Amino acid sequence: MRRIVIAIASTITGLVLLFSWPTSLNRTPATAAGAGTTGTGTTTGSTSSSGGGTTTTTPSAQPATATYTGASAQTRYGGVTVQITVTDGKITDAQATEYPRGSRQDQQINAYAIPRLNAEAVQAGSAQIQMISGATFTSYGYIQSLQDAIDQAGL
Repeated sequence: MRRIVIAIASTITGLVLLFSWPTSLNRTPATAAGAGTTGTGTTTGSTSSSGGGTTTTTPSAQPATATYTGASAQTRYGGVTVQITVTDGKITDAQATEYPRGSRQDQQINAYAIPRLNAEAVQAGSAQIQMISGATFTSYGYIQSLQDAIDQAGL
């Protein structure tokens, strides 16, 4: 009888621990000091008017380009910050400027994951990108910061 009680108590304890394990990462990202928007370009054009009162606009060869930095998203292993470059309303570049590098394992995982996340963001043109297996926390933080940068850009 005593063995049965111990087995049931152990099973219940195991189930409680299993169900209390945090699986959701729905946390609000902490804003990093200085994270914000920096514009690096403007739209330019030249206008000329002829004697008939009509105005003609000639677009310049320079497209409108701006850079936006998302808020730092805190993960279990450190913050992740993404900076995007938007040209004519389209994401042309995405770079993670901050990500976990504290341990050798962080460096190894992120050396694999960050370039793929950057490429996915540019290809998708949104935060609807695939997470990288083995870099779940970094992927989640990357997507949060990317979405903040996209929101700042108004895309």
